[in-house]
Amino acid sequence: MVLLRRGRAMGFAACAAASSLWGCGFFFGKIALREMGVGHMVLYRFLFAVVALLPLLATHKPGLNRREWGVLAIAAFLGIPLQFLLQFYGLSLTTVSHASLMVGTMPVILAVGAAAYAHERMDGVGWVALVVSTCGAGLIALGKHGNSGSSMGGDLLVVLSLGVALFWILLNKQLMERHSAAVVTAYGILLGTLMLVVWVVLKDGLPPVHGISLKAWLALAASGFLCTSTTTLLWNWGLTQVPASQAGVLLNMEPLIGSLLGVFVLGERLGPTAWVGGALILGAAVTLTTRSKTRVREQMPVT
Repeated sequence: MVLLRRGRAMGFAACAAASSLWGCGFFFGKIALREMGVGHMVLYRFLFAVVALLPLLATHKPGLNRREWGVLAIAAFLGIPLQFLLQFYGLSLTTVSHASLMVGTMPVILAVGAAAYAHERMDGVGWVALVVSTCGAGLIALGKHGNSGSSMGGDLLVVLSLGVALFWILLNKQLMERHSAAVVTAYGILLGTLMLVVWVVLKDGLPPVHGISLKAWLALAASGFLCTSTTTLLWNWGLTQVPASQAGVLLNMEPLIGSLLGVFVLGERLGPTAWVGGALILGAAVTLTTRSKTRVREQMPVT
């Protein structure tokens, strides 16, 4: 029982850390988008991610059967070229703050999806935490002021990409009932990046190499190493310890981090309702990880 509680605590911590790092992704992406197009920026992000995952690729044999390779390929397509091209095209049309705040819709999408497809059921505390956390994200949105450059079209594309991400999460969780998070993460990102290479090169040509500033290269490297390979590995491992429906509440750390970056780095202002919203998100996350009793399904030994 002690080991079970410790595993849940570590799972929640991994998902919270992943969500927090994902909150930096739009910020780094916006820096790179000043010097290149959406396709090239996303491609560079995942090329850096593959470099970071090379040790896992070298030390972990996949061990998937033909059906599982098919599931992984579908998950990789949905989670990488489709989700990220939609998401960052949306970002190119809106602001970092707005794009980050749209992620506040993801916990609801994930909770409903997990209930419908993964047969998970949150207890009362979990649902209360979900509602409170989502209200917090809404308050942050209402508290933002003076955001020039945002657009409803860009915001809606970000939300659409989150719907796509739902199926990526659930398919990965299905695979991790038999295989380790390291295998699913490393080979999933590799497959998705290969698909991304084909699409971007055919559509936009080879990515630029010359004329890119050091600031943009650092932003791309951070996006790949921290906001892609590290976050996906942490998130996927966390899903082996806690239900996806509960982990989804912790995704609201992303709009919180995005708002803080807007305030302290981009010089944006938050109203009182936004600060209250941030407190609700954190309070919901703490309540979820310490009080809710929903459990992840029993898992088969990983390979």
